[in-house]
Order: sequence, then structure tokens, then C-alpha cells
Amino acid sequence: MHDQPSRGPSVAIVGAGSIGVSWAITFIISGFFVRLHDTSKKRLAVAREEITERLADLKFYSLVDEPPEQVLARLSTETNLEAAVSGAEHIQECIPEILTQKREIFSKLANVAPRNVIIASSSSFMPASKFANNVKHYERCLVIHPGNPPYLLRIVEIVPASFTSQSTINQSTALMERLGLEAVIVRKEVDGFVFNRLQGALLSEAYALVEDGVASSDEIDAVVRDGLGLRWSVIGPFETVDLNTRGGISAHAQKMGPAYKRIAASRGINLSWPEQLVSKVTSERRANLPLEQWPERVHWRDRMLMGLVAARQKVTRNSKI
Repeated sequence: MHDQPSRGPSVAIVGAGSIGVSWAITFIISGFFVRLHDTSKKRLAVAREEITERLADLKFYSLVDEPPEQVLARLSTETNLEAAVSGAEHIQECIPEILTQKREIFSKLANVAPRNVIIASSSSFMPASKFANNVKHYERCLVIHPGNPPYLLRIVEIVPASFTSQSTINQSTALMERLGLEAVIVRKEVDGFVFNRLQGALLSEAYALVEDGVASSDEIDAVVRDGLGLRWSVIGPFETVDLNTRGGISAHAQKMGPAYKRIAASRGINLSWPEQLVSKVTSERRANLPLEQWPERVHWRDRMLMGLVAARQKVTRNSKI
């Protein structure tokens, strides 16, 4: 069922759940025409309502320039898979994280999509080699996993399989850049990739702290929300410790490494930060930030945090919720 004719650059999004809705918004606010596919007409109707609401919010916060109805005109919905992918430059699969279903949908997509059209999965944990290894022309298959929602978290992981062509990687990276997303190439297929492995490590310790009676879930959320998370929205974990310790990350590893090793041991983990590994990360950090520029970067970090704190206070005052 077509709501609007498709014109100009277009993509097909397969699956109208939360990830499919988020991808649809990301593409249409960037000027793409989207065919959103689902087998359920009811789900497609709800998805359109959700997208309409999000566009209104984005406009409210001045994150889109066009009127929401003009952006929404680039969205169409379709229950027929072959019709959904017809004419698409790119296909983004967004069905549930169930291996048998991933294999089935990739087989179908590979049969109906032209050979030159990339088929990407939004999988959060499963690499493409688990579900696309036997499909037709599998060199155009890979994972493009977004931080959710990608229209706000402007980062994606591009995870090729061993059979993914370099052309597919290059085209996918270029497409993400057209969307204004930073693409991180994951060099090895590992379950959970980078995003969810990092998130899982923090979540695992959070659960353990609740179980041990150290803090409540609300208190742990506060520590991350108002401490770690606020800081990490400006700089990542390596730059955080690099800027927190005079002498940089090597000094941090020397001073704090033993304490982290004791913490890990209390969880039955044999933590090791080998000297060679610390040296590698130190070299990467110093290439990005020579130590003579360290004070200036610390000042920059503080100014960025000041801006975030001020923006958070303003949004809190003006929030519709």
C-alpha cells in the first residue's frame, strides 16, 4: 500500500519496529525518500504516528528546518516486500534479533533486490556471517548498527563479514556520512560489536552493585547520567582518563591500574593492562593530543561541559514533559 510515490534518492527499511522507525526518521530528515515495510498494516499505521510525533519534537527543538509535514511526505509504507525494495538505493533490515528470521529475510531480500543494492542489517549483536553467509551475492551484505535513535545519537558501527566487499564498506560509509553520521568500522566480527560490548560491561557491573547492596538502580543511574554519561557525551573513556591525570593516559595506567586490577579480581576477572597495550593506546592519544596541548584541551572539555549543563537546564525548563 503506497502512501506517497517515491522520488529521488530512496531507501527501503524492512521492519517497522523502534529501530525501523528511527532509521526512517534519520533518512527522511536528510532528504531521502523511504519505503517502510512491514507485514502488519496496523504496525505501519502506528509507525507513521510515531514518526509524525518525533518530527514534531525535532522541529520543537530546532533540530530540523523543514515543516514536519514536508519531511513526512518523503515516507511511504508498503506491506509487499518486493514492492518495498523496488528502486531502492539501499536496504536496511530492522527485524527482531532472531537468527532464523534474519536468515530468512536476507535470503528473500537477496533474491528480490538488484545485485548492486547493498543489504545492511541493524543487528545489535549478531554478525552478518551468521545470517548472510549463504545468500545470493553476499559480498553486498553487512551490518550497519546504529546507536538508537540514530537521528540523535550520530554514530553507527559498520561491521563487514569476511565476504563483504571493500566497495560495499566504502559505499556504506559514504551513505552514513550523507546522513551526518560518524561511521566506525569494526575490524573484526565479534558478538555485540563495540557499542554493546562497552554497554554490556557497564551494565554487568551495575547489576552486580545492586545485587551486592552497594547502591540502588536509581542511584547508579544518577552516577552515570550526571557524572560518567555527561562527561562521556563530550569525550570517551580513553580521553577521559587522559585528561584526568597529569602526564596523560600512561600516568593514569601506572597510578590507577593496580586499583582497577583489584576491582576486577573481586569479580573473578583477571584484568591485565600489558605495558605494550598501554603503550599502543598512549601513542594513539599522543598523536591526537601532544602533552604540551593537554592544559588547553582540559579547558576545552570544561567549556563543553558548561555548555551541556546550561543546555540541560534550559531544556528542563522548557520541556513539554
